[in-house]
Amino acid sequence: MTATNTAKTSIPPGADAASIVLEGRMRIVFCGTAVGEASALRRAYYAGPGSAFWPTLFQEGLIPIQLEPEQYTCITEYRLGLTDLAKTISGSDRVLSRQDFDGDGLREKMRHYTPKVLAFTRKRAAESSWGALSSTVGSRT
Repeated sequence: MTATNTAKTSIPPGADAASIVLEGRMRIVFCGTAVGEASALRRAYYAGPGSAFWPTLFQEGLIPIQLEPEQYTCITEYRLGLTDLAKTISGSDRVLSRQDFDGDGLREKMRHYTPKVLAFTRKRAAESSWGALSSTVGSRT
């Protein structure tokens, strides 16, 4: 196991590794657990060398052009948004604990921004947030 898989790093307040990218009238908000080491270093979402996130959005027709991770703020032009359960820490899912996640904060963001779809990019993100979100599921008409 390498150091990148065993360490998590605190992110100072106001200096998110990748800032929240949400606006009103979102079609889809993608939610991960926390930014990984490569994304934290590049200060961009889904910036790891093996990430298929950006190519997949393009290939599936969700965005009309291939974006680079550093262009992540442009995603709102296509009514898509990005956030994470853990905004004050970075690291792999292996090293994150349930206490690192802010499910209540995610629920409040979803109530405020009201996306049509909340899509989790990691199984752990979905599992970890279900309790906080279950009271809001189905509440939109």
